[in-house]
Amino acid sequence: MTAYKLTERTITVAGKPIFVAETGSGPAVVMLHGGGPGASGVSNYSSNIDALGARFRLIVPDMPGYGRSCKGVDQDDPFGYLANMIRGMLDELGIDTAHLVGNSYGGAAALRLALDTPHRVEKLVLMGPGGIGTTRGVPTAGLKSLLSYYGGDGPSRSKLAAFIRNYLVYDGASVPDELIDLRYKASIDPEVVTNPPLQRPSGPTALRTLWRMDLTRDSRLKQLRTPTLVLWGRDDKVNRPTGGPMLLNLLPNAELVMTSHTGHWMQWERAELFNKLVTEFLSSPSVFDQ
Repeated sequence: MTAYKLTERTITVAGKPIFVAETGSGPAVVMLHGGGPGASGVSNYSSNIDALGARFRLIVPDMPGYGRSCKGVDQDDPFGYLANMIRGMLDELGIDTAHLVGNSYGGAAALRLALDTPHRVEKLVLMGPGGIGTTRGVPTAGLKSLLSYYGGDGPSRSKLAAFIRNYLVYDGASVPDELIDLRYKASIDPEVVTNPPLQRPSGPTALRTLWRMDLTRDSRLKQLRTPTLVLWGRDDKVNRPTGGPMLLNLLPNAELVMTSHTGHWMQWERAELFNKLVTEFLSSPSVFDQ
């Protein structure tokens, strides 16, 4: 739980509701959560809001398809759709530029937003982001588990517990039952079950969608000069840790920190280190501008 008082509101973007929690003051930092079943902004960053809210104006939305925001995502170009919605949220909040912090699915959305409109992003923090080398090799076991959650016999608490404890974190025993219960309840929202936000591409446009979702194939990546901190757990079973060095070599102004005994939830498993690294990175003048 967070100690800082959160201001909650719902704003309308392109005619659709986006739920936003805010706290703190200072430079705007938008924190975009991952795409696992039952995810939401505040629950994803519960171990980080207090520390970062002491230095920044934190804006923590529920991504489209999740929590109290609109359901449904454009499956032909999901990352582009999410980037457009988050940019629209910034417009509605009157924010010209912001730092973006993105975990997994949210990391892919943050990177796509920066690629599409680099002038809107001051700095990027990407933790195990999606869309990195996804067309190069078969999906990971963690991603297969994630994408199969709503398939087969449908969602269940046992399937969710297995996904979180076996794939999201290094130490499954560290995840309390209360967190599983909270995520499971959110994951069985009828609107989400009918139209899950994160789906395996299918149909005649599937190949095009897969290529579009592999952001390392975007030629703009090598020209993106936004200062970027890439964080990756060495034991990530959802998005391959090899994505860290890949981004380091593709982005001209990137730094990389990888940690051992850490899975896909670095912001939760290594919260103290994460909070320190992010605070220092966002607070300091960029070494790339010196």
